Amino acid sequence: MIRVGLISDTHGLLRPEAEAFLAGCDFIVHAGDIGDPAILQRLARIAPVTAVRGNNDHAPWAHDVPGTARLRAGGLCLHVLHDLAELDIDPRAAGVDVVIAGHSHRPEIDERDGVLFVNPGSAGPRRFSLPISAGELLIDGPRRSARHVVLVPLP
Repeated sequence: MIRVGLISDTHGLLRPEAEAFLAGCDFIVHAGDIGDPAILQRLARIAPVTAVRGNNDHAPWAHDVPGTARLRAGGLCLHVLHDLAELDIDPRAAGVDVVIAGHSHRPEIDERDGVLFVNPGSAGPRRFSLPISAGELLIDGPRRSARHVVLVPLP
């Protein structure tokens, strides 16, 4: 079984709860709005990281972070972008099994036309009345499942 840790919208804050949750992952995907390159360095100490640039990642360091990324994990194709509204491919036609996006700060898991769509929510500073969360994708052969974890409960 392969465990892919999913995180997004850290906005410069990598909480210890997020690091603890991601410990033991085989891969980590950061779906944008990173906020500080040190976050990617800290995540890379846990597992190999694939990250994309978010709409708030404007600093010079972020120019080297791609807007979209693809990776293979356990035989599945994962497509990563920050804002799902900017998805410019037909995932199924492109052979994508899982689409990972952030931006909305809302944790979501949805399956459409055989493609799993996952938003891990926001792991950074609390926004609105949304939970602070991360997620994981579990891959066991052709089977995949995703879940969210609340890192810091709502007050």
